[in-house]
Amino acid sequence: MGLFNRIKNLVSKPEPPKPERTVLDLREGDMVEVSLVTYEVIGSVKNHARKEQMVTLRDGNELRYLHMEDRETLSFALYSTINGRLDSIREVPSTIELDGVDYYLEEEYNGRVIATGKTPFSMAGEQFVWRFQSDQRKLLRIEWQDGRFMMYEGEPTIRADVQVVRAT
Repeated sequence: MGLFNRIKNLVSKPEPPKPERTVLDLREGDMVEVSLVTYEVIGSVKNHARKEQMVTLRDGNELRYLHMEDRETLSFALYSTINGRLDSIREVPSTIELDGVDYYLEEEYNGRVIATGKTPFSMAGEQFVWRFQSDQRKLLRIEWQDGRFMMYEGEPTIRADVQVVRAT
């Protein structure tokens, strides 16, 4: 190493360390552990206005969906898709009975989302969401975008059960 390079290294600023990625920074290819099961992140739908993200997870052939929302506290819910049909967004009821469980409408909203990777909705656009909760703390989520409904059933997950295993 020449004298000039040594002097340059003494005077130059060291590169700042890269900020550690958090669960809210998940993207395709990352590995995440949820309730002791390791999943690969294969897609994501983000609503920046609400500070929320729905991440598509794959474990073998099984697909799950991790919903994260950063409001007063960071909350998580793990969902699986369910079969169901609704004819119109104007006909979403405030109470739904599903397999003997009554779900009550907790929140209804819409917003612009950005979709990346493999997700139920393949492009950005306006998305309508209905979130339901049962007395047994089970969750039901209905999404509508571009004329297509998706229905999910799940449960809340505590922060300690969600860990980034490997970030790409």
